Amino acid sequence: MIYNTLGKTGLEVSRLGFGTMRLPTINSNADIDTQEASEMLKYGIENGINIIDTAYPYHSAELDGNGNSEKFVGEFLKENSLRDEILLQTKSPSWLMEKRTDFDYYLDIQLEKLQTDYIDIYLLHSLTVPDWTKVHELGVLDFLDDCLSSGKVRHVGFSSHIEVDYLIEILDEYPKWEVALTQMNYLDEYYQSGVMGLNYLKDVNVGSMIMEPLRGGRLVQNIPSEVQELWDMAETKRTPVEWALQYLWNRDDVDCVLSGMTSLEQVKENVRIASTEDIISENDHEIIREVARTYRTFLGNSCTRCGYCMPCPHGVDIINCLTEYNIAHMMGNPKASAMQYFSLIDEDSRADSCVDCKECLPFCTQMLNIPEELQKVYEYFGSEFDHF
Repeated sequence: MIYNTLGKTGLEVSRLGFGTMRLPTINSNADIDTQEASEMLKYGIENGINIIDTAYPYHSAELDGNGNSEKFVGEFLKENSLRDEILLQTKSPSWLMEKRTDFDYYLDIQLEKLQTDYIDIYLLHSLTVPDWTKVHELGVLDFLDDCLSSGKVRHVGFSSHIEVDYLIEILDEYPKWEVALTQMNYLDEYYQSGVMGLNYLKDVNVGSMIMEPLRGGRLVQNIPSEVQELWDMAETKRTPVEWALQYLWNRDDVDCVLSGMTSLEQVKENVRIASTEDIISENDHEIIREVARTYRTFLGNSCTRCGYCMPCPHGVDIINCLTEYNIAHMMGNPKASAMQYFSLIDEDSRADSCVDCKECLPFCTQMLNIPEELQKVYEYFGSEFDHF
């Protein structure tokens, strides 16, 4: 296994981290197959993975419920006497906070579920701009100070799906941030905070972790023939998984890539790749860029996110509705973006809130019939998150 220093934390982390959002299940998302999941974690740790990432809602029956991932991880670490051998990272459910004491309340629940008296890295989970505004007003920075001084938490950070200017704003607000978890893969260089966010994290020496390196598995499943032909042109032959992971590990602004693995075979493959030095040449990078361009030809519409259609008089988040639809359509499966569509866009701002008033039509630079496109979004995702 290859290790990197996680920014100013000084921690040496395996460049492959074990994400526990997509553990194998038996009957439902909340019912973890503990036997297989334990085998997966054991193999990963025995072969060099030293960081496990979980969160309050992972493996819950609902999108933002009290999940079973933390409970499983806590039991696994205790039964195998591994707590002090690994770095444990979990996340505070920012969206549930309504008062200052809620931060402590949920942290204590998480410590109990994880069967530990300290968390190595504690992140504010999936910060949106409204969530950040709310938790900031509730005193989250004082809470983080208290966590650090009490020893309940050793390093603090946040995860986010926000644009780069908001990422920078949050980073500049609190000098004690040490870790940031952002979404990145070769399709997402200019999506959310993207490469500019990674560059800024490196400049301020904040540890950089990556989520969705395979776009929820969609970069390695059902590969279009047009894409496979491009991969086949490379002198160095790689699997789609190798292309996606090595693209990230060849960046000097990526410290750790979290992978949500669902089978022992996936763990073995990812560990093998993470333990291999593989230099991506300039020609390889050009192939990756061409693959990304090819994927984009499968977009559902030609929205360029110019923003002239906003604000919608009825509160529809037109830009992000069309963006998540485009990404899911590009990958050929609503699961590719369903979680972000339902978690990052407020219920009253989703596509089904469009009343077909047509006030947006004169402003679209791409001449889209926006109400018709929003209807496609609604038909594609539905109105409830049932994509586990």
